[in-house]
Amino acid sequence: MPRVQVETFVRGPVDAAYALVKDMESYPRFMKAVTGLRVLQREGDTCLTEWSALFQGKLLRWKERDVFDDARFSMAYRQTEGDLKKFEGEWCCVPQDGGTRITLTVDFDLGIPMLAGLLDPMAKLVVRRNCEAMLEAIRAQVESAGANRPASGGRPWS
Repeated sequence: MPRVQVETFVRGPVDAAYALVKDMESYPRFMKAVTGLRVLQREGDTCLTEWSALFQGKLLRWKERDVFDDARFSMAYRQTEGDLKKFEGEWCCVPQDGGTRITLTVDFDLGIPMLAGLLDPMAKLVVRRNCEAMLEAIRAQVESAGANRPASGGRPWS
């Protein structure tokens, strides 16, 4: 089963980066591949979300359960139904060198065992590029918010 892990460094505080990671409903506004996202249910530190996203020009749809760990600045997700056999992973935000290191991990299974040897490497490349684009979009949002922070120290992302 393919696994992709990408990371980026963000010049911004960990709480701002994590707040944006948690604000999944805003993703369609600044992430090209995410065409739709709706929160279906919230309960404590868990929510059920419905996604649609473009992967290599194809529209994929799925629902996932997202579990937030605010103490660790992380979010685990797992597909509950959708176009892939398996789609799960984690977002982690860690304070580092005056900024934040964000890591996004994705484990997936296309569900086509006979073609896995051929399709998995290509799918892994597409998922990696998509994850890199998502991290770049998060980085740009956090850093632009930090650049617009008032001198008083207020946080526009609160």
